[in-house]
Parts: sequence; structure tokens; C-alpha cells
Amino acid sequence: MAVFTEVSLDEARAFVARLNVGTLTALRGITAGIENTNYFVTTDRGEWVLTIFERLTFEQLPFYLHLMKHLARKGIPVPEPRADASGEILHTLKGKPAALVDKLAGRHQLAPDDHHCAQVGEMLARMHLAGLDYPRHQPNLRGLAWWTETVPVVLPFVDAAQRELLTSELAFQQELAASAAYAALPRGPIHADLFRDNVMFDGLPGRERLTGFFDFYFAGVDTFLFDLAVCLNDWCVDLASGRGVDTRAAVFVAAYERVRPLTGGERRLLPALLRAAAFRFWLSRLWDLHLPRDASLLQPHDPTHFERVLRERIATPWHPPPAE
Repeated sequence: MAVFTEVSLDEARAFVARLNVGTLTALRGITAGIENTNYFVTTDRGEWVLTIFERLTFEQLPFYLHLMKHLARKGIPVPEPRADASGEILHTLKGKPAALVDKLAGRHQLAPDDHHCAQVGEMLARMHLAGLDYPRHQPNLRGLAWWTETVPVVLPFVDAAQRELLTSELAFQQELAASAAYAALPRGPIHADLFRDNVMFDGLPGRERLTGFFDFYFAGVDTFLFDLAVCLNDWCVDLASGRGVDTRAAVFVAAYERVRPLTGGERRLLPALLRAAAFRFWLSRLWDLHLPRDASLLQPHDPTHFERVLRERIATPWHPPPAE
């Protein structure tokens, strides 16, 4: 969520006036993230998040925005897009697609423990079930097709050991995706990027309650297991070493399964999907680092973290404990 497109106070004031959210009082660029332009918008009626989409198109965006509305109406705590007088939730600002959504209460929990992981695991399962009847379809745009296209692009920028790992893991994931076991995995709309900084908690330390998931702009229809693996690789990993924290992962999966039990196939393939999730974010971070875009506020993530996670997931496969 860097700032690629500069928005003046006058431009923001005119934009929010069309959406009946009050009079603009403050506008502040958000430095975190690297995909879209984001601002905190404050009016005399509340706080919002303005997003200007830098890569996603007018044709792609209805999937994400209507998914958020669908989930919100099913009781999942997600930001709901704000409509204009005609009911449209996809807008235009500076000639680019834009949206204004609710700002969730609370703050990130960047050092999660079992208490936080259990809540995220439970809500993730609830979100998966709530999306089963969502009628729109769009693939995960950072899935296997993107990996296959992007690996050759980043290979010139990495060393020999990294080239070997990138090419061998891509071959492994291509073989997995062609298997009958993978085809049988349950699917539906997934978040695909539910890291610690995309979840909010509120309350006193040790007693925080989850207040919402946000930043759905990597969402797509994919396996629920991939979504779970993305979470386990962030919420249940030691950031310094890349090693999985098995006790925390067990709590996360147990909470998820109390809402949506995993199938036998999902349990068997979780180690492979943990590798897939680590591979996806290592690859995208390499791409962002070596092929950057200009932005006034841009902080690319360190790709070596997910290289370590991937090597750990290959060396030490993790299977969830038996269901409770």
C-alpha cells in the first residue's frame, strides 16, 4: 500500500463528496505494502481507506469489491465498499479505478500468540464457508500461471543456488497441480494474502478480539488449503529463522477445523501447499525487488525471508495433528 498516485486535498475532497461520507478533514498516505496507492481519509463522519488500484483493472475489480460486500453481509468482519448515489462501488480517481472502504477498528498484532492464532484460524474457516455461494469467479492471479511466467524473469537476478531452488520448486508445484489429489481439494474464494498486517485486533493486551480482515486485492478462487498455508507461513513462523512454530500452527489448524474440518486429502497435501505458499511470496518479493515501480512511499519486502521459509518447509514437512 505505497503511494504511486498523488492525490491532492482538493481532489480527495471532491471524491468523498460524491460518496456521502461527510466533509474531508484529513488525508494521509499509507506507507505499508507495495501494490496499490492507499490513503487514510478522515471526514467529520468517520474514517475510511481510499485505494487507487495500480495494476488491477476495471474489469477485474468487481470480483474483489463485491466479494467484500458479500462477506460483510454474511457477518464476516471485512471493510465494506462505499457506494455512490447510483449504488456503484467501483469509482474513478485520477483516471484510475478507486474504492473507498470502512476503516477497521484496532491495530495489527505483529507478535501473535496462540490467542491470536486461534481467532484467525476460526474466522478464516468462517470466511471460506461464507464465500461458497459467491457467484462471481476469478482465478488467483498470483497462482501457478503467474509463477510459470515470472520465474524466468527473475532468474537473471539470483545466484546459482537460488536458480536451482526456483526451477526445481516450480517443477514440483506444476506436477502437484496436475495431480488428481490436487484437483480434488475443496475450492472457493480465498484471501490469499492474510498476513499479520492484514488483520486487526482491539482490546487490552492478552485479551484482544479480532475486529476484521482487510486488503482483499489478491483474492481469487483457489484451494482453501492454499489460503490456510499462506496463514501458517506467517502467523506460525519464527521471523528470524523461517522455521515453523509447530505449537502455534496446531492451535491455528484446530481452531479452523472446529468450523470447517479438513478432508483427508487436505491433510496429506498441506506440506506441499506450505511449500507453494512460501514459493509464491518469495517469487513475488524477488520480482518487486528487482523490477520495482516508482512510488513516493515504497518499502519492498525482503525476499530472503520466504526463501528461508521455503527451504525449511522442504527440509521439515509439517503435518497437522489429528483433529480434536
